[in-house]
Amino acid sequence: MTKGIDKYSIDSTDYTVGQDNVQKWGFDVHNPVFGISAGLIGLFLLMTALMDAESAKALLDGVKWKIIGSFDWLFIWSGNIFVLFCIALIVTPLGKIRLGGQNATADYSYVSWLSMLFAAGMGIGLMFWSVAEPVAYFTGWYKTPLGVEANTAEAAKLAMGATMYHWGLHPWAIYGVVALSLAFFAYNKGLPLSIRSIFYPILGDRAWGWAGHIVDILAVLATLFGLATSLGLGAQQAASGIHHVFGFEANMGLQVAVITIVTLLAVVSVIRGIDGGVKVISNINMIVAFLLLIMVALIGYAVAFGNIGTTLMAYVENIIPLSNPHGREDEAWFQGWTVFYWAWWISWSPFVGMFIARVSKGRTVREFMTAVLIVPSVVTLLWMSVFGGIAIDQVVNNVGELGANGLTDVSLAMFQMFDVLPFGTVLSVIAVVLVLVFFITSSDSGSLVIDSITAGGKVDAPVLQRVFWAFMEGAIAVALLWIGGTEAVQGLQAGAISTALPFTFILLLMCVSLIMGMRTEKY
Repeated sequence: MTKGIDKYSIDSTDYTVGQDNVQKWGFDVHNPVFGISAGLIGLFLLMTALMDAESAKALLDGVKWKIIGSFDWLFIWSGNIFVLFCIALIVTPLGKIRLGGQNATADYSYVSWLSMLFAAGMGIGLMFWSVAEPVAYFTGWYKTPLGVEANTAEAAKLAMGATMYHWGLHPWAIYGVVALSLAFFAYNKGLPLSIRSIFYPILGDRAWGWAGHIVDILAVLATLFGLATSLGLGAQQAASGIHHVFGFEANMGLQVAVITIVTLLAVVSVIRGIDGGVKVISNINMIVAFLLLIMVALIGYAVAFGNIGTTLMAYVENIIPLSNPHGREDEAWFQGWTVFYWAWWISWSPFVGMFIARVSKGRTVREFMTAVLIVPSVVTLLWMSVFGGIAIDQVVNNVGELGANGLTDVSLAMFQMFDVLPFGTVLSVIAVVLVLVFFITSSDSGSLVIDSITAGGKVDAPVLQRVFWAFMEGAIAVALLWIGGTEAVQGLQAGAISTALPFTFILLLMCVSLIMGMRTEKY
């Protein structure tokens, strides 16, 4: 190893994992990260409960649009930087570094590894938006990308390219930066598996003081609000699908029932841990997802397969203009769509990044980054091309509900597309099951991650503690839906954007700190 390798090692600091923890009532939590995070979440819920829905919506929407209007350039340029940073790690000699050291071996097979990182990263979102988003862009439901004229051939092509842009390299680069940073400092430098550890090259032992506390608290809040946004969307779509297929009223009671059942199943998975719970459910996820993808692709093969090349070319041709926030005529579109997506991905990054880090020991940096960037992007390309392509074709040819009335209910869009396909009811049932399974995966893996952050980087915290966070996520989702219905989900979106703003600066500094650490490693 090169001289100075121990500079960022746990051996150079007096800090030991869990030294600031409090053990009481079967819990083992970090003081003060756990207390402050829980207190701020409780304060947010209390303030929301005391305000009427309209006032809360107006306040939260005001915060959201103020941030978007002032910092749209920051979110978009940060996303570009993360993509370039990840590509640089793949092509430079730094890519030879192995997570865990030169002799480390992978804990999971490629199939299980890829299944877990993909299911945690985007499952519910792909189900919710794969039909609604392309149709929205094509029809101008809320503006069009790059100001293209709605309902034209060019709009159809750009709708697929813009959708792919939102779900391709950029989000996975954001996840990749956090995941690699956590994995490197935990497995190669022996530091706790916590966000604060990443900044040890910059902060030194101050990483274990209030500077580190603030970083971890922001990570907890960003994770909870980002996760809650996705769980809110998942509950809405699952309830809409159950109503569509089985006829149950898609009211608040059904949404609460969905969240309750999913939370209980997530608790079972959390108790079983990564190997016995999350890995098993993630593998089931991928099997059911590919079954649905293959069935829909074969049913609509003429449209689906012909659209893959079109989507890829539209993505490649438009990635640069879509990545430029300056001097555009479609400001309303990219602020309403792209900026929100980037903030959402950033708020999710501590959760997805830490989860990927926990299952990626033994991979080289090049192997890791290539898999994290390319494999999910390819799957997303296939998924969006099939579902979005068929949906736009139905609109163009005036087929079914989408063709007759366009996008009327985002949570129902996928099921409306299935209605006019052969075996439509079977497809809808599989889709409902898949939404629920993705829901469980997000909840249980999110619980494991939040538990690790609030336990000072411990990965073997008490089972009771993991169960607590699983129930907390379910309780937060139920409370917010109960308080404000659809306004609550909009409030969660505002929360995701608010917590993503400070965390964007943390991610940018993370890139600098990671390079400082990696330069001391043998490669």
